[in-house]
Order: sequence, then C-alpha cells, then structure tokens
Amino acid sequence: MLIAPIVFAGCAGLPANVERSESFAIRDTQNTRLGKAAQASIAPHPGKSGFHLLPGGLDAFVARAMLTHRAERSIDAQYYLLHNDLVGHLFLDLLLDAANRGVRVRLLVDDMALDDDQDISAAQLDAHPNIEIRVFNPFGRNIVRWLQYLTRLGEVTRRMHNKSFIVDNQVTVIGGRNIGNEYFDADPNLLFGDLDVLAVGPVVDQVSSVFDLYWNSPSAYPVASLVKGNSGPADLAAVERRLDEYIHKYAGSSYLRAMRDNPLLEQIRHWRIDFDWGQARVLYDDPAKITAARDQDHLKLVTQLNTYIDTVISELTIFSPYLVPGREGVAQLVQLRERGVRVRILTNSLGSTDVTPVHAGYARYRRYLLRAGIELYEIDETLTRQQRRDRKGPFRFLRGSLHAKSFVLDRQRVFIGSMNFDPRSVVENTELGVLIESADIAVEMNNWFDQIARKGAFRLALETDKEGAEKLFWHRTLDGESKIYTNEPNVGFWRRLGASLLQLLPLESQL
Repeated sequence: MLIAPIVFAGCAGLPANVERSESFAIRDTQNTRLGKAAQASIAPHPGKSGFHLLPGGLDAFVARAMLTHRAERSIDAQYYLLHNDLVGHLFLDLLLDAANRGVRVRLLVDDMALDDDQDISAAQLDAHPNIEIRVFNPFGRNIVRWLQYLTRLGEVTRRMHNKSFIVDNQVTVIGGRNIGNEYFDADPNLLFGDLDVLAVGPVVDQVSSVFDLYWNSPSAYPVASLVKGNSGPADLAAVERRLDEYIHKYAGSSYLRAMRDNPLLEQIRHWRIDFDWGQARVLYDDPAKITAARDQDHLKLVTQLNTYIDTVISELTIFSPYLVPGREGVAQLVQLRERGVRVRILTNSLGSTDVTPVHAGYARYRRYLLRAGIELYEIDETLTRQQRRDRKGPFRFLRGSLHAKSFVLDRQRVFIGSMNFDPRSVVENTELGVLIESADIAVEMNNWFDQIARKGAFRLALETDKEGAEKLFWHRTLDGESKIYTNEPNVGFWRRLGASLLQLLPLESQL
C-alpha cells in the first residue's frame, strides 16, 4: 500500500513551466564609490587583481556589512547555507537596507537547509521591487523532505556548495564561509576556522559571470514559484518589522559592539585596504554538473584544479576540513610524492570534526597516506576560547573546528574556495574558488600551516612496535610538553567505536 504514494511523491513536488527572467551583472559601475576606489587601486597593477585575506570571522562579516553599506547599484550573493540566527538576520537586514536605497539585490541560496520560516521570509523579501531570491535545486514544498531523500536520492543529494558575494561588480568576497553564527565568530559554543578573500580587479568580472551562469540555470527556481502567497506590501512590511525586532534584541550584544569597533570598517569606508596583487583565475563547477552523469569531467572544478596540482614541483600544502581522498586522490598524492614533492595536509581530528561519518571515510586512508610519506596533521580542539584569543597571529582563526578549504602550490600559487578534498565536492556538489598567482599570499598561508601544525594540531605517525605491528600514533606538543596518543585523542570510547563502525558502511560516495 505504501508503494503508490512513494512513487507519486517522486514525480511530484516541483512546479512545472517556471518562468525565469534572465538577468545579468550590472557592468557599468566604474563611477560608483566602490568603482572609483577599486579602479584607483587597480591602476598601478594593470591586468592583475588585488586580494586581501580574511581569516578572522568577525573581519569577514564586517567586510560584507561595510561593502553592503557602500553599495550603489547591485549586490549578488550566492550561498549554500543561510542560517536563521543572528548573522543570518543581520545579513538579510543589510540586503533589505541596500534594496531600500535602490540597490538591485539578487540572492541565490541552496535548498539544503531552508526551513518553513525562512521560506516565508524569503517570499516576503522577494516582494521588494529591488530584491529577487532564487532557490537552487529545491525540494518540493508539498512533500516531506525525508521522503524526497528516498524518492529523489542522487538528485536532491547534489547541492550548490558555492559561496560568493559581489558588490557593484567592483568588489567580491569568496571563500569557505556560509552565512551563520559559527562562521563569523558569533557563536560562543561552535566556532569554525575559515578563510575568505576580498578581491578587486579582473577577477570580479569572472566571479560575476559564474554567478550569472547559476542565476539563470534551470536548477535555480524563483522563490515565488515555490512558496505561494506572502508576497504583498503588508508581507514585506511584516518581514522588515521582524528583522528590526530580532536585531534590536542584540543591539547591546558584545558581537555588535565588536563589529562597530572593528578597524576594518574604517579601512573599507576610507579604502585603506592592503592588497596583494597577482594574476588570478576563477575555477568553478558548471551548474549542469548536478543533473549530468557523474563522469562528465569537463563540467568539474577539480578537472581545472588538477592541471595545476599535477604540475607541482616541490611542495603541496592542503587545508581541508573534510578529507576523503578516495583511491584516485590517494594515487594522485602518491604520484606527487614519488616525484619528490612534499605533501602536507591539515584536517579535522575526530574530536574537532562536526561530521563524524566524513571522519570515518577519511580514517580509511590515513595509513596509505602516511606510508607514502605524506604529512598529516589533525586539529586539536581542546584549547579554551580565552587561550585561543591570547595567542597571536593566524592561529586565532582556528577555534574548535577547521572549515577553510585551500591549497598552496609550490609557495607560488594558492587556491581559496569552497571545495573540500572529498567525493561530495569533487563529484556530487558544485563548488567555486579562485586560483591566485601570489608568492606573498602563498608564503603567508604556508606560515599559517607551520604555526597551526606546531601549536594547535596532532602530528600523525605510523610506527612499528616491538612485535613488528604497525600502529598509528598522534603526537602533540603544548606549552613545551610532549604527549603521544595511541587512540583518537579527546574523544570517548563510544564515539571512537561509532566512527569505526561507520568505516564499514558503503557511504563514501556521499561523504
């Protein structure tokens, strides 16, 4: 009796014959405030783009907020997650304020985690004449989601993981952060160490072109086609009132005070930003990837990135919070080692990860990587918040869990974006990032790795005991004291057992 409803559910849910009016980036923006400022910075560096790293969560949100305040013509924002929390409300309020000033706002959000309240708010905001919201690869609104995971498996499990923010087609912020408290130092209990980069120059046009490609994709549905009603003037006034009331509750909070006191506000306002300059290329998955066969490599970001990784001569450094290299990834890294390339990887430990099944997928490959001479480091999450604040330099951005996704190639090039080194990023989801030709940025990021490896991570090693058995060890030095662990550090027996059992399940393609 259950078969018919399930089959029916698989065929229903999404609206048919959806009208999507094409729109594109507004290119004639050189005379805006940001345009004049950016062009003045670019002039001495013809053909190059300028980059300012944003490793700190507060800086990363302040940058988006101040750029939004300076917007005059357009804001294009594309995100995998937009949480219904303080940062999410602040973000929407900033966009609404810009729209009220006459700025065109296009917001493209993946449908992985939108809830009913966010649906209503999105439909109400979409009623604004200067705001348009689209949802990528949506679930049907008239069928429960868990059932769609069964009936549309392999379809709804392929998501848009991209993150980009473009203002007046003159400045962009791209990287690893979603919109939510934990990505911007606003959650006292869950803190992700992440990395974005603020950029000006020719690279901005490239990011805008990718946004347009996704915005006009058949997989991007206008929110009004999914959520009926809630789109009149009274509804718009209601969502504006809710945003005001929510933010007013936090007006005196330490987070908003920290935002107001952040030096980056004035640096952007008066355009006193330090940039590193270099050639750059935006790498991205084609949005058609999520509906195409999984062997269509020409649609994939990883195909573009591999042309650079495979030519590395001396050193490859990888930051990847979710690391499941698979057989092909292991083979690629082993080939680099056989050519004499030093390979170093920083990822999460079982104690620091927020996704235990992914760690289980990674754990299968640790011994293979270590046998090949690949250096593995796992984040130690046990430092207190105050201890991390007291430490100086880039280590401050690692609080609790690594979320940055970056590659450093021969200390000459860096890739910063949304792509993890795992099957979900490589095969299933869409991703976005930028490859930057800058020795200064590459050296700085390698120095970050060195500091984190020395002060905030476990170094993994394979060692042979007296009986000749090969065993895995975690080495850690903290405040001059060396420790060696023979099991996954800082987790209990049951979590270790659960992660071990997960290794037995055939889940790797979805990790």
